[in-house]
Amino acid sequence: MKTKDKILSKAMELFNKNGYNNITTRHIAADLNISPGNLHYHFKHSEDIIKILFSELVLKMDDLLNNLQKIENKTLEDLYHFTFSTYEVFYSFRFLFMNFFDILKHIPAIEAQYESINISRKDEFQMIFKGFQKNNIFRSNIPDFILKSLTTQIFIIADNWIIHNSLAFKMNGDEAIKHYALIQMNLFYPLLTEEQQKLYELKYISEL
Repeated sequence: MKTKDKILSKAMELFNKNGYNNITTRHIAADLNISPGNLHYHFKHSEDIIKILFSELVLKMDDLLNNLQKIENKTLEDLYHFTFSTYEVFYSFRFLFMNFFDILKHIPAIEAQYESINISRKDEFQMIFKGFQKNNIFRSNIPDFILKSLTTQIFIIADNWIIHNSLAFKMNGDEAIKHYALIQMNLFYPLLTEEQQKLYELKYISEL
């Protein structure tokens, strides 16, 4: 692993453990047993590290969305797999969401990137929802305003579940990921066809 990659990996580990406000480039360098000068050769400030980590998060989500869009005959299981994988990714970058507002306000480049994502994701999710309607997973008679607001609801839950868990449940790892993935899945239940609702009840309701 290259030094730059080691720095990014160690930074994410320390940020997740201690919060980004409590970790400086000196902490990261010390934990890697390298000099601060060596680290600063690759990253002048911790903000530079955070910008790259946020971009990595976006790329991972791009991959998940692209993979879901490529599935011709989408199933309820595909929707669950996408949702669960999303929460796995978000949990691995959990420091970003624990301090999301502060990060957006202190790093304008990330705030601009997030605003752009909000716009592009709406169109992507609408295409995905239409695909689930085409495959008779979602009902065909869902009003457009419901589908449009669904994207916002997903963002609200996904962006804030890390903080909610830290305050309300304090679950760790897979337990938290599974719990909140199922909470988001419940958003889709009223939109499912009657047949898919029965399947959902058999496979997922007992898990909460």
